[in-house]
Amino acid sequence: MKVGVPRETKADEYRISITPAGVRELCEHDHEVLVEAGAGLASGFSDEQFTGQGAAIVADAQSLFADADMVVKVKEPLDFEVARLRPGQILFTYLHLAPAPELTRALCASGATCIAYETVEDRHGRLPLLAPMSEIAGRLATQAGAFMLEKPLGGRGVLLGGVPGVAAANVMIIGGGNVGQHAAAVAIGLGADVFIFDISIDRLRELEVALGGRCSTVHSSTLAIEEMLPRVDLVIGAVLVVGDRAPYVIRRSQLAMMRPGTVLVDVAIDQGGCFETSRPTTHHEPTFEVDGITHYCVTNMPGAVPVTATHALANATLPYVLALADRGVAGAVAVDPGLRRGVNVAGGVATHAAVARSIGEEPVPIEAALGAA
Repeated sequence: MKVGVPRETKADEYRISITPAGVRELCEHDHEVLVEAGAGLASGFSDEQFTGQGAAIVADAQSLFADADMVVKVKEPLDFEVARLRPGQILFTYLHLAPAPELTRALCASGATCIAYETVEDRHGRLPLLAPMSEIAGRLATQAGAFMLEKPLGGRGVLLGGVPGVAAANVMIIGGGNVGQHAAAVAIGLGADVFIFDISIDRLRELEVALGGRCSTVHSSTLAIEEMLPRVDLVIGAVLVVGDRAPYVIRRSQLAMMRPGTVLVDVAIDQGGCFETSRPTTHHEPTFEVDGITHYCVTNMPGAVPVTATHALANATLPYVLALADRGVAGAVAVDPGLRRGVNVAGGVATHAAVARSIGEEPVPIEAALGAA
């Protein structure tokens, strides 16, 4: 199979979907790897490092898309990239389709088989391809929030960890998954007073142990959140419903409960955002203000640390890339039910329930969709 790796085109996205080690593995499985010229530079990889492991460098993305049987990316394709897809071609990347019905319809129209990293599951029901980026995003969320609390950036002018004689900031994390746990770990390390909210008592027990009892765990409810809002300095939204749009946990009317200059960091923005007032931002223009509250809603937070993030992502995705290249989609999903859950679009239809629901359709069984493809 010809595996194509294009340069990422999303604003401020510096990652690449494969490392030279991944190229070596694919070539040893008798596959061809096509890498767009310069695609790895921001992640610390030269074209020569890729060719040294067997890849061919392609001058432009249009030629790469035309030649590749499978395109492996990091972020969802932009309109001009969707136009390059063809029936039967495989696209493997983060997609986040539930809040993006127009993209879903365009991918259906392309006829390509589109597999989303974020809905692939392992045998324990965990999300192995989302986890490494969630860990990075969680850590970055606290770093970004601490920075945005500085007065010149619109924040309250609060140092997250305080100093002797001055209380530390209060950090509220809504959602106790991978993002929430790693955001809490950094906030605790910086000396903040941390409160993690989650609807699962079992998960709160796990966090109590994992974080050594160094933060407060709170069963999440509308009232519990509202009681915390007047005291909080930084809120990190880390809510996830797998494959579906994120629910709102803070409404616009509730912003008035917070002190001016409070910072909201919405890590769920890829899935539509978990604050009603959220809208996507970029690393170059990361924040905006609503009713005196600073919002940080960057849609590709790990893209800011591509050297770390590329290695973490590629380590996780490579076994699945190899499986798809070796067996094709039908063969790979037949032996791996978790990879099956990653198929969002195939044969011109949506196969994932939440994605199909977002465009007002019923999901089509994957076997029927792949047969059409």
